[in-house]
Amino acid sequence: MNDDDETNESGHAPLRLKLSVLRVEHQDLDAAVHALEAKPMPDQIQIARLKKKKLALRDAIAQLEDVLTPDIIA
Repeated sequence: MNDDDETNESGHAPLRLKLSVLRVEHQDLDAAVHALEAKPMPDQIQIARLKKKKLALRDAIAQLEDVLTPDIIA
């Protein structure tokens, strides 16, 4: 491992932290959606809003994963 690799890895630390935070938020929203759906008369509008936020988080997670995953040229 050379110095460039170490610099690159330490440069990704904030991105990895952000990715971790986004994953936790996604899990929290998932739990909230399940809790709302378990109610006898669930608020469908609130569920739809939470699901929309979950999708936005999922997109952000995918973008960060793409940045953090090195391109492999075959």
